[in-house]
Amino acid sequence: MSGNSFGQAFRITSFGESHGPAIGVVIDGCPPGLAVDAATIEAALVRRATGRSRFVSQRREADRVEVLSGLFEGRTTGTPLAMLVRNEDARRKDYEPLREAFRPGHADMTYQVKYGHRDWSGGGRASARETVARVVAGAVARTWLTARGVTVQGWLAGAGDLDFAAKDLGAVESNPYFCPDPERVPELETLLNTVWKAQDSIGARVNVIARGMPAGLGEPVFDKLDAEIARAMMGIPAAKGVEIGDGFGVVGQHGSEHRDALTPQGFASNHAGGILGGISTGQPLRVSVAFKPTSSIPQPIASVNSRSESVELKVGGRHDPCVGLRAVPIVEAMLCLVLADHWLRDRAQNADVAREFPFTGMNSNSE
Repeated sequence: MSGNSFGQAFRITSFGESHGPAIGVVIDGCPPGLAVDAATIEAALVRRATGRSRFVSQRREADRVEVLSGLFEGRTTGTPLAMLVRNEDARRKDYEPLREAFRPGHADMTYQVKYGHRDWSGGGRASARETVARVVAGAVARTWLTARGVTVQGWLAGAGDLDFAAKDLGAVESNPYFCPDPERVPELETLLNTVWKAQDSIGARVNVIARGMPAGLGEPVFDKLDAEIARAMMGIPAAKGVEIGDGFGVVGQHGSEHRDALTPQGFASNHAGGILGGISTGQPLRVSVAFKPTSSIPQPIASVNSRSESVELKVGGRHDPCVGLRAVPIVEAMLCLVLADHWLRDRAQNADVAREFPFTGMNSNSE
């Protein structure tokens, strides 16, 4: 299977399956001298973890990080940084009924068609458990970005028919749903409880913003920063749509409204989301990702087995009524990986470029 690596200068390769022995990642190109410790990485994994509320999968994993190489006396050496997280609560037997049958809405059928042989326990590589590797690598990338003044924060912007304005991003960590409006958490829980009792699921939207951005990141024409971000986000399990800046809202805008005016102090607005021509402007970078409703639900559905026979399938196991509830740390991690990679690529090519700007400040307050 190809396609398990991401990035160029800061390149990661993930490995492992949902119900195999472990999930791991190798980072090639991590700058030397970066202070990294297992506690920082494990803190990121705690945010991603299952079991944060009764409305997510109750799979219980300790998610302890083992650093196998690339770290000496608490700092990266510049050699490949390899890290491992063992699966301690894997239950292959829960998926025994899926040995022959294909779950609608999952990668079971497409993996079988493409490879002729698949790991039927929990989806194998297609499981959201694989995102442990991305969060581990993203924590390292975030450490590098933080040292350069960049902050990355995500939040739950919507679930089902509920929308949440970024009322208080400081309160996002105060609840297990990453909801930016704590007063509406009971409303969200009521919806999730209704969906849970109906043995159904709902989709979600996750927003993320990067502040303190430098100008100049991105490689036109095919490696535009926004194109790379879209690729990163669409690589997350269950992601079905990505917006940069105003996204699909631009369809209803006029050019006179959408274009961001320039002033001697910087940009007057940020409809473009911090990227022009595939290159960062220095403004806050705004991204939004849509996640589909979980396909693994107890409601029976028509399917077929490997002998092309009709079957009625009822999926058991431990699953989420809204997979997007746990997507915030993953979206943040993927954005960190893209930014670290492009920053290092820009530094390699343009380190000697004396950048001059037509106004006094690139980091506009407009978001």
